[in-house]
Amino acid sequence: MAVFRVWAPDAQRVDLVADGDVVPMSRAAGWWESVASCVDYGFSLDGGPVRPDPRSAWQPDGVHALSRVYDHDVFAWTDQQWRGVPLAGAVLYELHVGTFTAEGTFDAAIGKLDHLVDLGISAVELLPCNAFDGRWGWGYDGVAWFAVHEPYGGPDGLKRFVDAAHARGLGVVMDVVYNHLGPAGNYLPEFGPYLTDAHSTPWGPAVNLDRPGSDEVRRFIIDNATMWLRDYHLDGLRLDAVHALVDDSATPLLEELSREVAALGAQLGKPLWLVAESDLNDPRVVEPRESGGLGMDGQWCDDVHHALHALLTGETSGYYTDFGSLEVLAKAMTGAFVHDGTWSTFRGRTHGRPVPPAVPGHRFVVYQQNHDQVGNRAIGDRPALSDGLTRVAAALYLLSPYTPMVFMGEEYGATTPWLFFSDHEGKLGEAVRKGRRQEFARHGWSTEDVPDPQAQSTFEASKLDWQVDPDLLAFYRALIALRRSRLDLSDGRRDQISVTWDDDDRWVVMRRGDVAIACNLAPDRQALAVPGTPSGVLLASTGGWVFGDGRVETDGESVVVLDLLPRN
Repeated sequence: MAVFRVWAPDAQRVDLVADGDVVPMSRAAGWWESVASCVDYGFSLDGGPVRPDPRSAWQPDGVHALSRVYDHDVFAWTDQQWRGVPLAGAVLYELHVGTFTAEGTFDAAIGKLDHLVDLGISAVELLPCNAFDGRWGWGYDGVAWFAVHEPYGGPDGLKRFVDAAHARGLGVVMDVVYNHLGPAGNYLPEFGPYLTDAHSTPWGPAVNLDRPGSDEVRRFIIDNATMWLRDYHLDGLRLDAVHALVDDSATPLLEELSREVAALGAQLGKPLWLVAESDLNDPRVVEPRESGGLGMDGQWCDDVHHALHALLTGETSGYYTDFGSLEVLAKAMTGAFVHDGTWSTFRGRTHGRPVPPAVPGHRFVVYQQNHDQVGNRAIGDRPALSDGLTRVAAALYLLSPYTPMVFMGEEYGATTPWLFFSDHEGKLGEAVRKGRRQEFARHGWSTEDVPDPQAQSTFEASKLDWQVDPDLLAFYRALIALRRSRLDLSDGRRDQISVTWDDDDRWVVMRRGDVAIACNLAPDRQALAVPGTPSGVLLASTGGWVFGDGRVETDGESVVVLDLLPRN
């Protein structure tokens, strides 16, 4: 026998439908409860249709079907000796389970974990794996937040993946979405005030964080987060678009969540981290709760990506408008935020706040590619850079004071696109198709050749083909190994970095302690001024370089990592 509970504060009657049997439930303070023995179950409110459990751990037949009883204690874990992985010093690897392998499952992804170990990755970051409508999608339109997407392998599949990763010394982080729900299969509003019209978001009514009934909604979110960390042994969560969590309460949800996750980590005896995606450029997101911050352990830093991308590709439209110069790149590499109280042309207003010097660099996750910056392009194309500039970009962000994140396939020069794809039918599918094309048009992209986001061929085209460029892969491995081997490069202190550059000759040198990353962006060989005295070369993208007192001469479009004589 098992106890079944559901929150439905406005219902006059709730029935548990257990393997076809109707079992009346008793009410207490907005919650309904009954006891039954069954395999599949759902709830009927006031005689209405049977709906899946809002806290269902298993939806084997999809998000519209009955829930199935699942016991988290049955799985035989083997990671009892795992003690977690700290964010400081980590190198992350972002992957989407459905397109990482041809099979698109957790079990197939396990077969690639040794590749990530050899690369030098610390933790894998999974795009959302909670249950969403359809067979494939990015995962950001989840509706069954406590369940694992069945086509990936369901709850046991995720546990096998995490267990296998931990056995190889890899942490696992997962993306979770608390700012909205997907457009199909969202039955939460039938149960209670999970959404509110008091605030609006790009997805419609906001998740109710500060209106009547919001205490239980907040509990729903916090219980979901701690479930992933406790029951699936995840090492951290990446919180999607926290700027869309509209919350006027005295204690913001993120602060409350960070407090409870810290307590869970203390209980489990391992570090657990929360990394937020925020476009506010507000360092308070990652500042400690004790000093008035929200207590997130890290946040994504788009400004570093934008500075690299605009400079190396020459794209300066849309949100890249204020980026593209070496001066901007230098600011990003030293200050994290380019917009730190400065004018944002794209937004038409001033934006952001400066990052205090005491905030360490590891709190900012940086990247040259990620699912957004590739997948939200009209044809899902990766940056079209020469081999030389590809290596320059890799060296700058992998050897920066920040926490680097590699996007799946980037490390070996994958040419497969990563497109927007979903699996919606009828009017919803057509609305998604039309909406995406309108969005691309607003960004100035031609929509004539945009693949149909509802077509299976679009999903299949986004799968990695694993055609590896061994030279590029070896360079990525060497960069990550170098980052780990030198304290100057793993040290996240931002007062230990300086950047010099020459706009006319197009070169930039980033110095970190007694290491200098000298990058020639111009097509021709030239000498670069180094702030220090080179004593040796740690890594070079080409064999064409010589150095002397305070200078290094390099091939065009190349990078040389120099060992410097200790500072006086």
